[in-house]
Amino acid sequence: MTVSTDHEQGFSIFDPALDGDRLREECGVFGIYGHRDAAAITALGLHALQHRGEEAAGIVSFDGRRFHSERRLGLVEDTFSKRHVIEQLPGHMAVGHVRYSTTGGTILRNVQPFFAELESGGFAVGHNGNLTNGLTLRRQLVGEGAMMHSTSDTEVILHLVARSRRNRFVDKFIEALRLLEGSYSLVAMTNKKLIGARDPLGIRPLVLGDLDGCPIITSETCALDIIGAKYVRELENGEVLVFDENGAQSHKPFPPTPPRPCIFEYIYFSRPDSMVGGRSVYEVRKNMGRELAREAAAAADVVVPVPDSGVPAAIGYAQASGVPYELGIIRNHYVGRTFIQPTQSVRELGVRLKHNANRAVVAGKRIVLIDDSLVRGTTSVKIVQMMREAGATEVHFRIASPPITHPDYYGIDTPEREKLLAATHTIEEMRQYIGADSLAFLSVDGIYRAVGEPGRDNARPQFTDHCFTGEYPTPLTDMSDDASAPRQLSLLAEAS
Repeated sequence: MTVSTDHEQGFSIFDPALDGDRLREECGVFGIYGHRDAAAITALGLHALQHRGEEAAGIVSFDGRRFHSERRLGLVEDTFSKRHVIEQLPGHMAVGHVRYSTTGGTILRNVQPFFAELESGGFAVGHNGNLTNGLTLRRQLVGEGAMMHSTSDTEVILHLVARSRRNRFVDKFIEALRLLEGSYSLVAMTNKKLIGARDPLGIRPLVLGDLDGCPIITSETCALDIIGAKYVRELENGEVLVFDENGAQSHKPFPPTPPRPCIFEYIYFSRPDSMVGGRSVYEVRKNMGRELAREAAAAADVVVPVPDSGVPAAIGYAQASGVPYELGIIRNHYVGRTFIQPTQSVRELGVRLKHNANRAVVAGKRIVLIDDSLVRGTTSVKIVQMMREAGATEVHFRIASPPITHPDYYGIDTPEREKLLAATHTIEEMRQYIGADSLAFLSVDGIYRAVGEPGRDNARPQFTDHCFTGEYPTPLTDMSDDASAPRQLSLLAEAS
């Protein structure tokens, strides 16, 4: 393998007042097979997936003889908009990844795709999700002599594939997947194959596209749109899809299980112009606003979104309520993650660096503020205060999702439960904390109705909604004393 350059760039710590009260995106993956401009196409796809991970980006390509890798901290455009970088990634196959860290810190050795030389050849993999037994598996592997180069749970997959005694690579790969718990959407590449895999519940999204006869596997349909590719279908939950010189082969190695996709793809993570589960994310978010207006109407003069995440729901709320929609908050899009506050007095400005009240809209008005979710509540406090200082006579806060009462373990970086405002406060206590005149959330059934289901109990599919209900759909091995994973791993050699 030739490695072009792996640069450990400086990365400033951003102010929690700007981003610490938001749910963090998971990761985004992209892979293409059989295209002469594979790396350039992958870079464009990663641009479209930038919202899923802003800390690091990487691409691995294969030119028929050697693998080439470029992994860097920072945004996609910081590295892959440069022509000389793409020229160092030749080949007709490539896989790419944008990262926000859930497991493992923001350091270069955690940047994906990961690559390893196996007995059968090179193997690269990019992972969106989180393995709930990753730490248990890691400890077992290290105890049996494995040397880990990262702190990411994804590296476990490389070692599990490497130690398999199966003859065919696909069988090695599937055998490794059988040992995993939690969520994963994977793109992987060997010197002959492009592979996509989705966990048995289909928690994280993964779609198949086609560009001039070349298959693409990626996290969202917006990554297909940017390159003019055709959407083909979603990968099914538990499916392993392989492309090579013989065409496509679909494997279903797991027992049939009803899918449990993540509801937060609709609430926050996916781009509004993507299609997820056959639904327009934008339309679902507007529906959430409509349901919110029906469930929690407020006497007000104007509906104001918290930009940008609250915009579609605010449009839906305004349409259903008949209250005019206005941009009462203007977002500064030029405050990025690398902005450095030079003094404490500037740092205390907090949310004003990113949002500013539009006094012409707010002054003298009763306003309904619409946001997609409420996590710690610290940003909401500042926004309510900003509205009052701009002259709002009443501030009614409406959240287009239910209260977040439980942490996530499947790729969303939520705080510990005691730091989730809704886990430790009643609705009235939360209202007092953020300083609003009233506060209301969309119900769990309301969010199901927004995606076209009659309600949670009769939904098909039922979504992964544990952040609201506390009902986790998989074992949480690393969050308990469960020792089954080490036992399962020890059986691997015997079974082979």
